Amino acid sequence: MAKGGVQYNFARLSIAEKLIAINVLIFILDGLAKALYGSSVSDWFQLPKDFGEFFGQPWSLVTYSFFHAGFGHIFWNMIMLYFAGRIFLNLFDNQRFLNVYFLGVLIGGLVFLLSYNIFPTLLDSNTALIGASAGVTAILIFVCAYIPNQEVRIIFFNVKLWHVGLFFVLVDLIQIPYGGNVGGRLAHLGGALLGYIYARQLLNGTDIGAGFTKLWKGIEQLFKPREKKGPLKTVYKKNESRGKKQSEYDKAAHQRKIDSILDKISKSGYESLSKSEKDFLFKAGKED
Repeated sequence: MAKGGVQYNFARLSIAEKLIAINVLIFILDGLAKALYGSSVSDWFQLPKDFGEFFGQPWSLVTYSFFHAGFGHIFWNMIMLYFAGRIFLNLFDNQRFLNVYFLGVLIGGLVFLLSYNIFPTLLDSNTALIGASAGVTAILIFVCAYIPNQEVRIIFFNVKLWHVGLFFVLVDLIQIPYGGNVGGRLAHLGGALLGYIYARQLLNGTDIGAGFTKLWKGIEQLFKPREKKGPLKTVYKKNESRGKKQSEYDKAAHQRKIDSILDKISKSGYESLSKSEKDFLFKAGKED
């Protein structure tokens, strides 16, 4: 019963909350391994700065994002992922969230790798990259670029999202010259760049993550159990075709309404929506 309860509650979480749960679980297990066995498994999953080591563990370009250096590191990453994820998932579906998040992780990792093999002051550094910051920053900056004039409440003040995004980017740019976590901050900026470009291109009608979506679906098909073929049965093609056309028409009309609401948000902000439009968008997000 307990196992069923855990599975049920996990299934009810949003995709952002599932990522948070996975990150927290890995953090706890890695901490226990350090405390009880005196070693961490993160060495197998962190992103090394040397290309030779990286080619020996290419999976690290993604897996580095599931490990964190300490409580403060994972706490602030997960807090930011939770709040930015809520805004994102009110606008888009789970698949687009995963596209932005993991493309941010990939670009952030590549920026880290290239920087430590190009810039003279970083060549002799002995370091590796861990943390979800690049993916989290990609989600945050995507939201800030897609609905820049939307206001959010921070303690006692309402602040526009583009101000929030600018603040976090400036913090990283200002701190790089002082040598504190240079690799991590470069990865943040890589994720921020991906999030900004993705959002602006989407506003222009281009989904730069479309190829990534196909890759995800291809991977899902590999692990999906094949359905057994049932006995032959009579199929009434005419009625089925008519029903299919009606279903496709309804789906297209539904999507057009979502697109028109998103256009309104990008032009005038979330608060310009009527209650019925907000309710419709919320229900559409739950259906996805």
